[in-house]
Amino acid sequence: MQPRFDYMKASPEAFQAVWALEQFVSKKAGLDKRFLYLVKIRASQINGCAFCIDMHVKEARWEGFGNQWITLISAWRESPVYDEKERAVLAWTDSLTNVAQTGASDGDFELLRPHFTDEEITKLTVAIGTINIWNRIALGFRSQHAVDPTN
Repeated sequence: MQPRFDYMKASPEAFQAVWALEQFVSKKAGLDKRFLYLVKIRASQINGCAFCIDMHVKEARWEGFGNQWITLISAWRESPVYDEKERAVLAWTDSLTNVAQTGASDGDFELLRPHFTDEEITKLTVAIGTINIWNRIALGFRSQHAVDPTN
């Protein structure tokens, strides 16, 4: 699979708009990094975005998150590794990333309420939307991750 074209050169303004959203989510929203990595990795798994999975798994490892915690994100419902707050974030990520099927379920939304304020829920929702934008850009334009030399 080959990249289709360089979208950053094709429309720098569009790229800058998405980049500004990313900067808000990652630097200004004040969300715990563990929630951001859960959102980024889980949505990218659902969307099948190898580029983003590779990037965010490497970042999470670099930030000190454990291998088991990272590896089991794809099977989070079956693993006791995640606490209730993390499970609420993962459920909301699943619900919004699969919104055509879930309708952003009330049950998944209500899981957030005991753990997060309305402001935090809004910021988490923007974070989920942002990674979904990145996934669609990476998949749509066939962005390729580097292959590690150890493979």
